Amino acid sequence: MVFVGFGFLMVFLQRYGFSSVGFTFLLAAFALQWSTLVQGFLHSFHSGHIHVGVESMINADFCAGAVLISLGAVLGKTGPAQLLLMALLEVVLFGINEFVLLHLLGVRDAGGSMTIHTFGAYFGLVLSRVLYRPQLEKSKHRQGSVYHSDLFAMIGTIFLWIFWPSFNSALTALGAGQHRTALNTYYSLAASTLGTFALSALVGEDGRLDMVHIQNAALAGGVVVGTSSEMMLTPFGALAAGFLAGTVSTLGYKFFTPILESKFKVQDTCGVHNLHGMPGVLGALLGVLVAGLATHEAYGDGLESVFPLIAEGQRSATSQAMLQLFGLFVTLMFASVGGGLGGLLLKLPFLDSPPDSQCYEDQVHWQVPGEHEDEAQRPLRVEEADTQA
Repeated sequence: MVFVGFGFLMVFLQRYGFSSVGFTFLLAAFALQWSTLVQGFLHSFHSGHIHVGVESMINADFCAGAVLISLGAVLGKTGPAQLLLMALLEVVLFGINEFVLLHLLGVRDAGGSMTIHTFGAYFGLVLSRVLYRPQLEKSKHRQGSVYHSDLFAMIGTIFLWIFWPSFNSALTALGAGQHRTALNTYYSLAASTLGTFALSALVGEDGRLDMVHIQNAALAGGVVVGTSSEMMLTPFGALAAGFLAGTVSTLGYKFFTPILESKFKVQDTCGVHNLHGMPGVLGALLGVLVAGLATHEAYGDGLESVFPLIAEGQRSATSQAMLQLFGLFVTLMFASVGGGLGGLLLKLPFLDSPPDSQCYEDQVHWQVPGEHEDEAQRPLRVEEADTQA
């Protein structure tokens, strides 16, 4: 998911495919290692050693996911040195935020609606706001997609879609809890896909579908059940949540992204606010609702694996719900402060950010085949061929 899914989801930019896949590769490889250390110091540091295992590796992968979500907000406007500095800071804040939520507050967030999606999205959005470029119009012509770049981006979408149930259920309790998480995620994804197709046709020109909506909003169902999928959400609850998320996400791409840029000066390249930000917050609120309804009757013996503190009688369902809500505010605070701080660091002049006229362009950082070819050897475009004919 991290290397193929996120990497290819971002190749929709017509002149930025190398950077989308390449910088995803670089950042994820760096974040995996750095996160293993940061989370190791916080969670599994015993007698002078960090103990690692499959679980710590999955957690590091989750952290890399959050970093790549933030990358989506600043994609095309930042160089590799800036992105590595962003990852260096974000991994530390991710680790602290997750430690506060899961260990100090006892919040449940198996699929990371709060810790991964909300944190990653708002960190990236605040970062993008601080790095606002008033002259970005100079690169506007490169910001769109072409036929084949959208097709490649669909590879990322399908890949993420298929693996999202295992992403949400990876760290849940073995047995019924894990099966329930995977099922709820599947139902939610299926419903969000239907909602996306319906809404995209409804708001599109002449009732036609928009590939941007399908690539992104169809995945919102996986985000919205991140917190609640291991709880007794029920299949109907999962379907309803997914449909709502797909609808909200599609409307976000159509109407809210332009407002975000014109009114709030946030240039969100991949629309992470619509895929991770809003559905992440919705997922956190859904988690508050479902946690508040938790009873011994509904969960039976499974209550201990989902809500150990409620099962032991140390906490009521209502107080668990309140702490889930508080966890959302803590996450938003860490993300906003971290994104603001990161933005100021990334503005340092020696970090070599691309000029306004060279954003969304691979040739700034990569050797692109054919860039130095003689004009005579370069393949003719159709209109050139017509004029010569």
